[in-house]
Amino acid sequence: MALRPARCFRTPKKQAWTRFSQKRPRKSYIKAMPHKDLNVYRMGAAKKDFDCTANLVADIPIVLRDNSIESARQTANKELETKLAGNYFFLVRVFPHNVIRENKMVAGAGADRIQKGMRQAFGRPTDRSAILKKGQPLFTVSTYKANLPFVERAFRKATMKLSGRFRLVREVGA
Repeated sequence: MALRPARCFRTPKKQAWTRFSQKRPRKSYIKAMPHKDLNVYRMGAAKKDFDCTANLVADIPIVLRDNSIESARQTANKELETKLAGNYFFLVRVFPHNVIRENKMVAGAGADRIQKGMRQAFGRPTDRSAILKKGQPLFTVSTYKANLPFVERAFRKATMKLSGRFRLVREVGA
């Protein structure tokens, strides 16, 4: 079974019913959490003398699935590792708290006899996602000023893996 396309839930429209309590599991809306695809949040070497920071910032409010964030992270990190090799610090700024649910529908002959349709259609948890507001950074890279073209190229490659619009915001220190 393939994943549903991002257009099914990429706009943050409603309240996220994502309560999962480890202390009181009976109080949870979500009884079982889906596995995380995004496990690494810090990459590279954190040096004190980096003089430049680049952020990949969301232009519109958007919901991103954790596997798309992981794919963009791997793409950008691979590009930075080949070009800069230890002269950068890469940070993923969001955590996928939101649980995506799907009410799976049966298709085929005789489906109307076994399917309940939209009755009690809360859905089963299938994946996790992160909700980004307009202007919220997704990735942050700290490096030297001379390495900014490589960071721009890495972020451009990473945005091809993400739905929505993003822009690069540079902060050059003294």
